Amino acid sequence: MTIDQSRSTRREVDRNRLTPAPPTESYLGMPAFPKGVKSELGNQQLRRNLRHATTTIRGKRAMRQAEVHNWQEMRTAAEQIKNRVGRHLDHYLIQAEEKMTAAGITVHWARDAEEANRIVVDITKSKNTDEVVKIKSMATQETDLNEALEEAGIAAWETDLAELIVQMGHDKPSHILVPAIHRNRSEVREIFLDEMGNWGAPAPADISDDPPELANAARLHLREKFLRAEVGISGGNFIVADTGSLVIVESEGNGRMCLTLPETLISVVGIEKLVPTFDDLEVFLRLLPRSSTGERMNPYTSIWTGVTEGDGPQDLHVVLLDNGRTKVLEDPVGREALRCIRCSACMNVCPVYERVGGHAYGSVYPGPIGSILTPQLRGVSSPIDQSLPFASSLCGACDEVCPVKIPISDILVHMRHKVVEYKKGKRPIPTGERVLFKGLGWMMAKGNRLAGAQTFTKTAGKLFKRKQYIGPIPIPGYAANWTNARDIPMPPAQTFRDWWAEREDTK
Repeated sequence: MTIDQSRSTRREVDRNRLTPAPPTESYLGMPAFPKGVKSELGNQQLRRNLRHATTTIRGKRAMRQAEVHNWQEMRTAAEQIKNRVGRHLDHYLIQAEEKMTAAGITVHWARDAEEANRIVVDITKSKNTDEVVKIKSMATQETDLNEALEEAGIAAWETDLAELIVQMGHDKPSHILVPAIHRNRSEVREIFLDEMGNWGAPAPADISDDPPELANAARLHLREKFLRAEVGISGGNFIVADTGSLVIVESEGNGRMCLTLPETLISVVGIEKLVPTFDDLEVFLRLLPRSSTGERMNPYTSIWTGVTEGDGPQDLHVVLLDNGRTKVLEDPVGREALRCIRCSACMNVCPVYERVGGHAYGSVYPGPIGSILTPQLRGVSSPIDQSLPFASSLCGACDEVCPVKIPISDILVHMRHKVVEYKKGKRPIPTGERVLFKGLGWMMAKGNRLAGAQTFTKTAGKLFKRKQYIGPIPIPGYAANWTNARDIPMPPAQTFRDWWAEREDTK
């Protein structure tokens, strides 16, 4: 049986199943980080899942990185390549468009998420199909493409195993690399048993939570979708500007199926995903797998340059997505976030992310990179985006592991300043926080004022000299969130000023 015959037969048999995929709740409307984090911290199973997963990934990454003697030089090379792309983005975009067009690809330009979604929906409708298969793509998650397709009556089937788990669980991704990192295998088994049969081949009734069995159930479930799909949708890890080649790296092979079987392929790619030449691409193909999955190379690296008659999709479309990226490029500090290659290394070492997971961030991009990228793409007008730059301890671990040397900590501080400036412009009336810091600034501006304030700390230290901590104190207002859950250290009975004076007198 040919692929075309298989498509026709399976479409007729499964007509009753071609309904829109399970809806996934949008990130929009979620609570800001300070509120969202409270519920996530109370989920002990989530914290166990995250600790196990991130610890494993960190260990594999460190092992593979140690094998490369010039790792730091490679990081510097990647940084410089991406900086060159940023400086000459207009040139490389035009070059890439010309090369892709000459190779038979139709290139579309999308200013925002709405325009990108409209382009994809219109192309899909023109093919008279009511379903698509999708490769894991951060760009399409960023635009809420699945929701737009569902509104148009088109089922969007995720084929990445972790994305499939999230979709069937009516859930949201919580990690760039491993979207279902917050689920353990027992939870996955229950999701497959409850949901898989509603959308295609069901999971075996006696399936266990053994990973090979779960993977095989997903493989059988997806096979029929791969064979009948007429439209595939992907993102893109890189576009090589001087050849117009698109590159996708993945670990499961589902991407290769989506890239080769459908007649039509639509790739939604951020405008920053360019590299000038294949020589430049080599650097990233060594850095990315080691930084993300802790592998020497990706099991599947797919590179395609235009249409080849009789081989693969015959109708290729690339949607170049802006959606705030040119705005980010205008900021000389924040633009360094556009170097990101979506490896997730920063998330895997972040102590904050490890304890709260991705959902608390209220963003497609969680963790440290999301805390600097999302507020730049969306602006800082919403409570969610205002809170993200503060969702960090500024420990700097993310700076050390980033394969393209993004100074995440510096950009976090920069974005905090932008949030404060935005609030100041919107709310010029003094707030309690501003009054508090104004008072602290006045007190610490002169030595005699600070000395006067220290007399109170000395008195408290002498009164409670046998205690190490005062204990939690429910101070109302701005200090409440800090004081009601922490023991306050006891002030010392002797200040540094007094100790120094006593030391000088004894000389």
